[in-house]
Amino acid sequence: MEAWISGMNSLLALFLIAALGYLIGAIKVKGIELGTAGVLLVALVFGHFGCEMPSLIRNVGLALFVTSVGFIAGPKFFRNFKQNAKSYILLGFIIILTGALSCALLIAVSGVRPELMVGLMTGALTSTPGLAAAQGAAGDLSAQAAIGYAIAYPFGVVGVVLFVQLMPKLLKADMKKEVENLEAAAGVNVRAYEGKTFKLDAAGFFSFSVVIVLGYLLGSIEIPLGGGENPPVFALGTTGGPLLVGLLFGHLGHVGPIDLTLKKSALETFRELGLMLFLIGAGTEGGAGFVETLRQEGAMLFVYGAIMTLLPMIVGYFVAAKMLKLALLNNLGSITGGMTSTPALGTLIAVAGTDDVASAYAATYPIALVSVVLASQFLTVLFR
Repeated sequence: MEAWISGMNSLLALFLIAALGYLIGAIKVKGIELGTAGVLLVALVFGHFGCEMPSLIRNVGLALFVTSVGFIAGPKFFRNFKQNAKSYILLGFIIILTGALSCALLIAVSGVRPELMVGLMTGALTSTPGLAAAQGAAGDLSAQAAIGYAIAYPFGVVGVVLFVQLMPKLLKADMKKEVENLEAAAGVNVRAYEGKTFKLDAAGFFSFSVVIVLGYLLGSIEIPLGGGENPPVFALGTTGGPLLVGLLFGHLGHVGPIDLTLKKSALETFRELGLMLFLIGAGTEGGAGFVETLRQEGAMLFVYGAIMTLLPMIVGYFVAAKMLKLALLNNLGSITGGMTSTPALGTLIAVAGTDDVASAYAATYPIALVSVVLASQFLTVLFR
């Protein structure tokens, strides 16, 4: 099997993984299903048996997904953020702080190298920018962080996907009522421009392409976080940049007479296609050496990673529900953003039956992104 999979044409492998992944993802056990995350599991298996995908697959997928989310969430985002700004900021910080504190405690009691444990934390929080920060701080031991990330990432994805499905069921929530409350609170975006508009192309690819270009340029801006010869830097990266620019374009709807909007059906298609491509790219990459790494480093590393996925979600949920009084869907949307979990947002949208949950994700995500980058650097340097 290994020879057959490793020698498979990339295009054939791409769509075979997708087909098998959606087939597995559609299997329901007591009403719970993996959905698109099933693609990740199949991709991990293919990666383990030697299947490789060009990095372009993952990058294009991520660009399609976050840009679509930005466009979809944009019309209601700023109103939602204005109403709950303090809650989103606090929640994003608390989720990452919980992950960082659990990481520090595990370093202290387990004896695992800090570079490896911080890598586990970034994988548990599904944060590639966090991994990059940890590798930069780890120096010659950066490979240890990458190993930890690869071990914890699969459960980091699947864990949040299952969490956003389980919580409404455990609470026996009336989803129709929750959606009505969410849509009423979000309101409708009213644009002031009353003149005639025109599209440069019927499908809206112009505005979608411009968002990705501007988003990548914004994401590449590096901000030094300290002094010295080689100070650590922060950047929004290929996720945060297109997401923020997409939110802005989605909110504006036009620039002068130029119509920037896309049909919702097209955005939903881009969003799902992007998520699929991203998971295939990430899964095949993470699957390579996954089993061997676990065999060498020990299965307890997987357990440590699971702890750093579960604790932040649980703490974040109860803080949002009990202290911040966020409604269920805003709560879960914030959890997906706080955990920087792209796949879980797609699952939550399917569970809720509305795209409005993307506003909470988009509001919490940047705070979590900054926090996890700083936490990764701080913990790596502190415990070295």
